[in-house]
Amino acid sequence: MKVLELPPNRYCPIAHSLEVLGLKWNLLILREASFGRTRYAEFLKIGVPTDVLIMRLASLVEAGLLERRPYREPGKRTRDEYILTDAGRDALPILAAFTSWGNVHAPTSREPAVLFVDEATGQPVTLAFTDADGTAVNPEHVRIIYGPGAVQPED
Repeated sequence: MKVLELPPNRYCPIAHSLEVLGLKWNLLILREASFGRTRYAEFLKIGVPTDVLIMRLASLVEAGLLERRPYREPGKRTRDEYILTDAGRDALPILAAFTSWGNVHAPTSREPAVLFVDEATGQPVTLAFTDADGTAVNPEHVRIIYGPGAVQPED
């Protein structure tokens, strides 16, 4: 049985997001695309095997996070580049959340390798839970609950 066919997962946005983003390499490919990388050879540099990269790029295009566009350098054959779509750019907070968690709970011995900054000022930015008025809410006071569209698991 497929994971999304199980009642607790059928309407769960976390489960559906993992179908796309949970595949090994996909978040790293999106990280590189967020850095402005668009070319197949650039994505290979993260260590993904070539056959896997072909499949992952295709899955990200199919899911609407990347758009495949042909390009041609003078004297060369036509190739494809991969451009972030709006849906791909909307994954940036996910990358920021992974970065924040990793910096705290899985740090390297070096300074942070990835920073998120305000494009206009260059000042660091962070993710935060906010209420309807925009006031920050301490994560210790945030709980996850079932929404009106959820199918709650049987105990």
